[in-house]
Amino acid sequence: MPDLPPPSAFGKPNPSRPCLPTGYGIATGDEGMLPWRHVTEQMAQARNYWVATTRPDGRPHVVPVWGLWLDERFYFSTDAASRKGRNLAASPELVVHLESGDDVVILEGIAEIVTDAPFLARFADAYDAKYQVRLDFTDPAYRVYRLRLRVAWAWQEKDFPQTATRWRFGQAP
Repeated sequence: MPDLPPPSAFGKPNPSRPCLPTGYGIATGDEGMLPWRHVTEQMAQARNYWVATTRPDGRPHVVPVWGLWLDERFYFSTDAASRKGRNLAASPELVVHLESGDDVVILEGIAEIVTDAPFLARFADAYDAKYQVRLDFTDPAYRVYRLRLRVAWAWQEKDFPQTATRWRFGQAP
């Protein structure tokens, strides 16, 4: 699979307000929306990421993983035989959520297997630096996945109606 440019290569991500029922009190206009750098900072700083996949029978599967935010994209690794690995083989739809319910970042898109050897070496170096674990990608059982973003959401619970922000990728706002 060829390397993809980061989302910012297509232009600055454009924020908008999430579409929620009026009872949520979401502010209108741009004031208070979070900047994209808020998402990138939260993703880069996180240690654990919750990933949600779908089993072949339609039931959800959610599990915490270690991962990396590199080149404005989320990456993680798993064994192809793991539940999430088998789920992604059947349906690549993926949701990633940070641990906090107070400073929320949610990413949604398609998981793509990364096979580019130079990138995998860079991923292994960065992973080792972050987690002090060296991954061996010569083992064909292990896969590295990259999230191709479709939409991202972020907000801060303390002022949710003002900070609730959505970014869309690869489609009109």
